[in-house]
Amino acid sequence: MALYLYNHHHPRRSRTVWSVAEKIKNQSIMLKRFFLLCSGADSDIVNSCSNGEQNKYAGIGATVFFTAVMAFIAGSYALFTVFETIYTAVFFGLIWGLLIFNLDRFIVSTIKKRDNFLDEFVQATPRIILAIIIAIVISKPLEIKIFQKEIATVLLKEKNEMALVNKKQVANYFRTDVDKNKTEIDSLKSDISKKEKEVNDLYSVFITEAEGTAGTKKLGKGPVYKEKRVKHDMALKQLDSIKTINAVKIKEKEAKAKALQADLDKKITETQPIIDGFDGLMARINALNKLPCLPSFFIMLLFLAIETSPIIAKLLSPRGEYDFKQEDAEMGIKNMLAQNRYQSELQKKTDAEIYDKVYADIKDDRELYNYKKKGALELLKLQADGFVEKQKKSI
Repeated sequence: MALYLYNHHHPRRSRTVWSVAEKIKNQSIMLKRFFLLCSGADSDIVNSCSNGEQNKYAGIGATVFFTAVMAFIAGSYALFTVFETIYTAVFFGLIWGLLIFNLDRFIVSTIKKRDNFLDEFVQATPRIILAIIIAIVISKPLEIKIFQKEIATVLLKEKNEMALVNKKQVANYFRTDVDKNKTEIDSLKSDISKKEKEVNDLYSVFITEAEGTAGTKKLGKGPVYKEKRVKHDMALKQLDSIKTINAVKIKEKEAKAKALQADLDKKITETQPIIDGFDGLMARINALNKLPCLPSFFIMLLFLAIETSPIIAKLLSPRGEYDFKQEDAEMGIKNMLAQNRYQSELQKKTDAEIYDKVYADIKDDRELYNYKKKGALELLKLQADGFVEKQKKSI
């Protein structure tokens, strides 16, 4: 009564309310039809079923649809880590989502309810295995996204280790040339040191000779002193010459050492971007495997439950109106095919018997016998005449 009075006093608002309600109802019907399409159920059969049966298959179709949506998201993210282009990732992710949608729809639609649960389970086993594989493939990219920070930490540690190993490998690659160059520089410096020691020793010899503390022990600059001074002066000249020559060589070797170090640094710099880019899909999956497996396992179980839920629902649910009508339609087709096959066999058998009788009657017909005999005689005469002509030509 109150609603009537409200509608009577507010006719425009009443029409608006009914219009909104009608739109919501139409949208829910369209959504239900869409999910029924996703379930892979026969539209003619399911439309003739009760509303409860339709809701059951709409729920199965919704599960298939949202699984495909999750596959699209997971595939797009996985491909984004490979191509690093959002448009390419979304395009191939959409293809992947449609592929998963088609597979799930096929899996659910091909499971048929029968009276024996064991037969149903055997029928569903290959589909369950396929669903497990799909669930693992879908869950892995999302696991990578969920544990992105932890994976980044593992990758950073691996990159640092790879950088150290890379420096060591590059250093080992240049070590022969670097060590050889360093040995040559040390040898040149050693020659100068040896000559300097020799000059210092000769200097000490002629000084002590002049002081009379060694050698002849005669104070003054006698002949022996002069002889030792000459040796010292000659060695000093040789030292100056060695210093000049070796200084040039040492400078060249040091320049070569700098060049080798520059090449080493350049090689490390060139290879560092490769190490920095070591964060692709495979690297992230390997990093994920190094994390504690329990959280990743539960996420995989979640997707496995989502992926197998339509199959499990069909296996556990009792036979409904849709299953009986589907079986009835199949039985009708099987009976029709059996009848057609039986009629074809009867027709073939009947035709064979009729033709046997017809040819048996023809066989006893005298007029047909005389006609065929006449034709055979004419043919034999022509063959005989042809043979005689060939004989005449060969003579």
